[in-house]
This record gives sequence, structure tokens and C-alpha cells, in this order.
Amino acid sequence: MKQRPRIYYSESQKSLMWDRWRKGETIHQIAKLFDRGHSSIQRILAEAGGIEPPQRHRAPQALRLAEREEISRCLVARLSVRSIAAKLGRAPSTISRELQRNGGSQGYRASQADALAWDRARRPKVCKLVKNQTLAGVVAAKLKLQWSPEQISGWLKHVYAVNKDHLVSHETIYRSLYIQARGALKKELLEHLRRSRVMRRPSITH
Repeated sequence: MKQRPRIYYSESQKSLMWDRWRKGETIHQIAKLFDRGHSSIQRILAEAGGIEPPQRHRAPQALRLAEREEISRCLVARLSVRSIAAKLGRAPSTISRELQRNGGSQGYRASQADALAWDRARRPKVCKLVKNQTLAGVVAAKLKLQWSPEQISGWLKHVYAVNKDHLVSHETIYRSLYIQARGALKKELLEHLRRSRVMRRPSITH
């Protein structure tokens, strides 16, 4: 059987898709908007468990493309790492790290280095419940007691107000259950939610 070609959507299309999903439209209604088959819409929503993934942003302290282009020019002029750092107002360690990650002083290319930096920024972060197994155990125990993710998150804020390592948002709990991040929460715990669905439908706010 011939496999259907995968349908891709631009970031702006995905943003519109999630907006319509949040407002309560069905998968078929959203598919009609794009004049596409509903299965391609369902795939994107299901991969995220019905919860829009957080957008990745470049850190404020990250090097910009203009700075990387200046690094390239400085390398051509054979300036030292310390001289480049002083010219850009950056720490020498920042410039040294940038060169080590991107081919060294001989192979450095500003545009390529900037593209790789964006790729690293867009990579999904490790789920907090994977990194903190103690926290995952507390969340799992409360789910077994029929607590909702909202209740668990609120309780953690009250009990562990001064310990940020033991705080987690209700969205992270939902995402861990629906997407099944490896090592986070077991699938069986989904049965303890008051309303179990394959994908979570966000609450509509007015």
C-alpha cells in the first residue's frame, strides 16, 4: 500500500491551528479552514497531547547574527579572542565557546553558527518530572488520590513555596500524561484523571 505524503504546516499556520483548537473548534472544522485532510491536523495536535507546545525564544544574552558576523571579520583580521571579546563587549569565554562549537577560528561561519544556535534553542527541554523523580513521585501519589493537575500544582506552591525545584505547572503535568515523556509519569495514571481523553481540550477563556 502506497504511503501518503506527510503534510507540513508553517509556524504561522500551526499558530492559527492551535488558536482555533483553544477556542473549541473540532479537528474537522480546523481542517476545513486549511482545505486539508483532518488526519494531518490530528497528527499535530495528538503529538502534543492537545496542548500547545511552548514557543522557544533566543536567550537575551545570546549572541546575535550581527555579532557573529563581526566575529568573522575579526578572525579574518587575525584578532585574538580577547580582542574580539573587548570589541563586542563580551566575556572572552563567550567568544571561545562560540568558536569551539562552530569549527574553530579556521572553520567559523557566522550564518551557519547562527542557524545552529537557533536549532539548539528550539530543541525541546527535558521535562521537569523526568529530571526530578522525587517530584514525579509526589505528583503520581496525588493523581492516585484523584487530585486534578490544577490541585496538585496549587498544593505544591503552598507546601514548597521556597523550593522551586518542587514546583510544577498543571500544564506540565497534563503534558507528561498525554505525551508520555519517557521517565515522567506512567500511562496508567491517566485513568485517575476525572475526565480521560486521548488529547486534552484546553479550557475556553472569555
